Amino acid sequence: MANGGARKWGTEIGAAADIEQVRDRRLRELLERIESEPLQKIQDCALAFKLSQSHLQHLFKQATGVGLGHVLYERRLQRAAKLLRSTDMSVKEIAGAVGYRHSSSFTRAFERRFNRAPLHFRSESGVH
Repeated sequence: MANGGARKWGTEIGAAADIEQVRDRRLRELLERIESEPLQKIQDCALAFKLSQSHLQHLFKQATGVGLGHVLYERRLQRAAKLLRSTDMSVKEIAGAVGYRHSSSFTRAFERRFNRAPLHFRSESGVH
């Protein structure tokens, strides 16, 4: 996949057109799972497809141009952003809902991705 496609995977994970471009049936199924179940871990994905973690990551990167870990991370933070925009859940509740054990780790990851703290993101989105 060309670099333009790799960038697309980072922002629109699991889009139908992207999934169709992946030739390996297992990877298409994995992308569909990631879209519907964003809290997956690489280890769980590898077990589900009876592949080693390293082999799955290699196949995924080869097919999509982006790392599986990055896709899972991005999908988790996109889900968090959606929850911040559409609910009144606390940051701690959202952190837990998207798979973070500690809200401080979630806040740091969110700030790295969106260049603003979760509560600032929420206030800019008009949810109070």
